[in-house]
Amino acid sequence: MFNKILPYIDIARPDHWFKNIFMLPGVLLVFFFAEDILSSIPVLNLILAFISACLVASSNYVLNEVLDAEKDKHHPDKQHRPVPSGRVSIPIAYAEWIVLGAIGIALGFTINNHFGVMTILLWVAGTLYNIPPIRLKDHAYADVLSESLNNPIRFGMGWYATGFLVNPPLSMLLAYWMFGAFLMAMKRYAEYKHIADDDRAARYRNSFKYYNEERLIESIFFYGSFFGIMSGFFLARYRIELILATPIVAYAMAYYMHLGFKPNSPVQRPEHLFKAHKLVILIAIAFITCVALMAIDIPAFSNLFNTPLLEVGK
Repeated sequence: MFNKILPYIDIARPDHWFKNIFMLPGVLLVFFFAEDILSSIPVLNLILAFISACLVASSNYVLNEVLDAEKDKHHPDKQHRPVPSGRVSIPIAYAEWIVLGAIGIALGFTINNHFGVMTILLWVAGTLYNIPPIRLKDHAYADVLSESLNNPIRFGMGWYATGFLVNPPLSMLLAYWMFGAFLMAMKRYAEYKHIADDDRAARYRNSFKYYNEERLIESIFFYGSFFGIMSGFFLARYRIELILATPIVAYAMAYYMHLGFKPNSPVQRPEHLFKAHKLVILIAIAFITCVALMAIDIPAFSNLFNTPLLEVGK
């Protein structure tokens, strides 16, 4: 019996739930803008928020598995997934998609209306990404930008899960979006190099009819640069001390690119990146450094960037 159920669990991709860790910066940033909210946040709400995000994400994953089945047959690894290998009933899978999405969204609205709206946005983003005739994943650049849009949505979910209903800074949302696009574009590049056959790559993913190695690298540079510029706006406006964390953040991004250039790169499968121990350590150091710098004031450092021009000229 369990063997019959297991494929339906697999297509919900519970091993991808770790991506909802992208909600955490939204939670932490609220504490910077509203320190007094820390003592009033119901821990249960944060737990329910995470469960809600996981259910909605799984709904999107199920839809992705069903609609990508024919394409996945042309991928050297994904052809063995439950749907393309014929181990899943398509009508049952569609029912799973609806049920998971409905429960996740309903649970989201029990937290607050703002959070509930974010769950709807996460679910709608998945449908626009996957369902024809829009199917954004089939269009070069739109595929990366639409999938990485889940990043700022998850940030908003973490932010509103605290009950702080003021809108988050736009500069941070844009930076978070471009950071996700950087990660996703590197994943596309790793997939393209792994398939190593332009015709087969185009049959697997329509956007590969346009992409080539040069265009993918150019897009990676664009998204990374845009992330840096938007982050700079946020730092200059809200927390200049975070500049001290930029070298380790930049190094972590560079090392992620290094992994992306490797044969059969682990970047293709984000759920397995925890095995890249150096990357995990770099991310942990960058995260801890950012959290510390959000909490610690360094007036002497801040003054270096806030000296009036007239004063400099004297």
